[in-house]
Amino acid sequence: MELLKQMCEVHAPAGEELAMKEFLLNYINENQNSWKVKPILHHGAGFQDNLMLVFGEPRTAIFAHLDSIGFTVKYNNEIVKIGGPVTTEDIVLVGEDSQGKIEGKIIKNEDGIFIDFNRTIDRGTSLTFKVDFRDTDEFIQSCYMDNRLGVWNALEVAKSLENGIIVFSTWEEHGGGSVGYLGKFIQEKYGVNQALISDITWVTEGVKHGKGCAISLRDSGIPRKSYINKVVAIAKKSGINFQLEVEDAGGSDGNGLQKSDYPWDWCFVGAPEDNVHSPDEKVHKDDIKAMVALYSELMEKL
Repeated sequence: MELLKQMCEVHAPAGEELAMKEFLLNYINENQNSWKVKPILHHGAGFQDNLMLVFGEPRTAIFAHLDSIGFTVKYNNEIVKIGGPVTTEDIVLVGEDSQGKIEGKIIKNEDGIFIDFNRTIDRGTSLTFKVDFRDTDEFIQSCYMDNRLGVWNALEVAKSLENGIIVFSTWEEHGGGSVGYLGKFIQEKYGVNQALISDITWVTEGVKHGKGCAISLRDSGIPRKSYINKVVAIAKKSGINFQLEVEDAGGSDGNGLQKSDYPWDWCFVGAPEDNVHSPDEKVHKDDIKAMVALYSELMEKL
């Protein structure tokens, strides 16, 4: 879990994914020679802070978003949300501006939400939860398991992937916006039009810790049923533990693909977590193992 810990510590809220992209490029350059297939990399001009890996003759694309939730400093140390983070008082936030490093607790009053810090922070500075990474026998717990765990899963799958595309996308936590043009590039260059969304979902009354990776039948978006049926059929034959999820809220890069001008089939497949969008996101290790195994199976069979 050391790689996952390192990724959770990268400061990359929505809009500032560059640091996470550079971390991944370094990791890929150091490790790709040991992978089964060495991928073609697409990034740079026209891709903003996104990164795409293409293996062999792809049929399916994995989308995993790089960004996290966080906060932006407004005026007089007031903070506004990036995405939907919890804002409980005394949560510790960290960041850095032109004057140095920042660490302070969330405080609230009748005027709004603030960071308690001993000087005025530069306007526009981003802040994220302070990382407390906990690795126990059964669980991993840290802020930003959503979606550093989804990214980690894609990197694990990459080791043995022969045919497929892995997309590391941006802005997902604050409304998306990148997967439309990434999907356009993929369809026009590679003819791929089916996707898996490597992201983290919720522990709920119907999705529990330790029962396997969740396959989402729907959330705020409704994917095409015939494609979902294929995914579920492969999962059933694999013998890998999985759970079926049905929700009426929440979203992912899949929603962005569905709203784009290109015909995409997509399915959200991810481990469930507790304490969503907090410093204490918690995922069962058995569900992490099931997620990697199921993705490897799906990328081979879809």
